[in-house]
Amino acid sequence: MRNTLSGIAVALFASTMLVGAASAETLRWARQSDALTLDPHSQNQGVTHTFNHHIYETLLDRDVEGNLQARLATDWYVKEGDETVWVFELREGVTFHGGEEFTAEDVVFSIERAKSENSNMRQLHADVESVAAVDDYTVEFQMAGPSPLYPNNITNTFIMDKGWSEENDLTEVQDFAAGEENFAVRNTNGTGPYVLAERDPDVRSVLTVNEDWWGDAPAVTEIVYTPIADNATRVAALLSGEVDLVQDVPVQDIERLAGTDGIKVETGPENRTIYFGYAMDDEPLISSNITDENPFANPLVREAMSLVIDREAIRQVVMRGQSLPTCVNMPPFVNGWTEELDACPAVDVERATELMAEAGYPDGFSVTLDTPNDRYVNDEAIAQAVVGMLGQIGIDVTLASRPVAQHSPLILNNETDFYLLGWGVPTFDSAYNFNDLVHTKDDEYGTYNIGLYSNPEVDEMIESLGTMTDLDARNAVIADIWAQVQEDRVFIPVHNQVLAYAMRGDMTLAVHPENQPSMTGVVFE
Repeated sequence: MRNTLSGIAVALFASTMLVGAASAETLRWARQSDALTLDPHSQNQGVTHTFNHHIYETLLDRDVEGNLQARLATDWYVKEGDETVWVFELREGVTFHGGEEFTAEDVVFSIERAKSENSNMRQLHADVESVAAVDDYTVEFQMAGPSPLYPNNITNTFIMDKGWSEENDLTEVQDFAAGEENFAVRNTNGTGPYVLAERDPDVRSVLTVNEDWWGDAPAVTEIVYTPIADNATRVAALLSGEVDLVQDVPVQDIERLAGTDGIKVETGPENRTIYFGYAMDDEPLISSNITDENPFANPLVREAMSLVIDREAIRQVVMRGQSLPTCVNMPPFVNGWTEELDACPAVDVERATELMAEAGYPDGFSVTLDTPNDRYVNDEAIAQAVVGMLGQIGIDVTLASRPVAQHSPLILNNETDFYLLGWGVPTFDSAYNFNDLVHTKDDEYGTYNIGLYSNPEVDEMIESLGTMTDLDARNAVIADIWAQVQEDRVFIPVHNQVLAYAMRGDMTLAVHPENQPSMTGVVFE
């Protein structure tokens, strides 16, 4: 039957109910995937950040309108007389969950840790030369030059307790791609509104309210977080009252849920683009029948692929209207976006076929496409649609679908020929895209440059952005970089996501542009 849960799901929900019947204080929250790790500086990944934001805190974060707001820092400004130094004044009277006092030395330790080799956050702090505690509640960031936009970069860099971290051998960040674990992967000590009470990765986690939190007491005093990968099971759990909030609502169920008594649906655009990428270096592909060269290294092939992707068909059929087609790898929230960059040419299979022949592949080639199946809205279905579209020009694609926990190390290790990924921009600035996705991959930049694109001239322009004080000149450089990225077809963007949260009818939770809702924002009627 349509709403019958599998035995595994029934057992899972039965265990969830052991915490007691839901009330105004308990929120049972379901998503399609879990945090990859609880090490605060290991993974720059949205689901991971969203979960960790409830336990750890950052100096600044963003509200539901995308505005920067104070968190562990109460004020921030450029130092008088030295425009290369950012000063952060810290919130006093804050304690970690273990009872330790929050001070400037914790900020220094955390930023230095976030800048270290294994951290996926390091590129955000590439322009930080040093961090120093002026006193217990003042920290100075010495930048490589004037960095007027640096505060935008710290909204997902969590602050750890230095003493606790050193006691538990956490000076070094977890090497996630290598499959390493450390004490912070399953244990936490933050200053945030909730304390980790139970953790069973990919099954169930429980958070309880931090009675000593510096902020206003939240209405939700207990969170039961349950990853449910299957769409039908996740929706059935909401309809049956097993969960109170579903963050990842399948597009095909939005209208039905919105019309169901006792259920409320909130929607809004996300600051995230879904795109395809490919290996662009000269090494032959791992999965192709072409063994002596890389077809993706040929710009004609990349142009042909983009021309046969029918983004409007994906919007209508796969996404049920819940997406915004795009041909640039950034959403409209981001500084650098223009309507001209966003516009897509008409689908042209005939011209794409000609380009494949000109490139030397009149009969096409084979390749494997790697996609997550539990991370983005309809991610696997999007990939399946693109497989069919590329088949029109002879590209025979084998789809390899995996949970995001397996997909992430694969792409981070550059062990993929062709992949689907989504990219959010928490800084609301193009430099974030360039630093991670476009710059040549090295020890500091290019963490998510999965295709190994490399252009030294572009690298030089990217590195200049961090310390440019003339914002008009900076925006001109951003435009030049995007022009080159578009010309080289570094990405095949598909669309910007539209989010939907479904919840009990007696509660309200606004859609967050970063898809990072805080359960402190839940309001019960």
